[in-house]
Amino acid sequence: MFQPTAVHPPRTPAEWDAYYQLRYAVLRQPWQQPPGSERVPADDEPGTIHALLLADEAAEPLVALAVGMLQPTAAHQGQVRFMAVAPQAAGTGLGRQIMTALETQAQAAGLTEIVLHSREAAVGFYQRLGYAVVEPSHTLFGVIPHFLMRKLL
Repeated sequence: MFQPTAVHPPRTPAEWDAYYQLRYAVLRQPWQQPPGSERVPADDEPGTIHALLLADEAAEPLVALAVGMLQPTAAHQGQVRFMAVAPQAAGTGLGRQIMTALETQAQAAGLTEIVLHSREAAVGFYQRLGYAVVEPSHTLFGVIPHFLMRKLL
């Protein structure tokens, strides 16, 4: 089993590599998307918050178990994007830890609402965290239905 670290933003080049590797492995590679598609310009925008849970800070190479990003989108609103949990860590509460950290930082930044586009399979996870489905959203890669969800903080 693993002993995950505390949630924190990626701080070193090795942590950023682990962060992006998990985003790619979980959210892009299974749909034959090219390497690099897990990165977006918003990653580097001021106010964007990144959250990372590593399996072990002393391991080489570093392995991310869970990641997430919060992007400010309006005066008091942020959007969670690129939530990913490593398959071997699914169901262990690490996704909840990432979301709690992002919500805490959102409140500290003065945000009062979070929105996200959940894959159909993850809607229940977000509902358990207090998010409500607003409406069907887009279909990613032509096969993954998404739903717009929101939560007031």
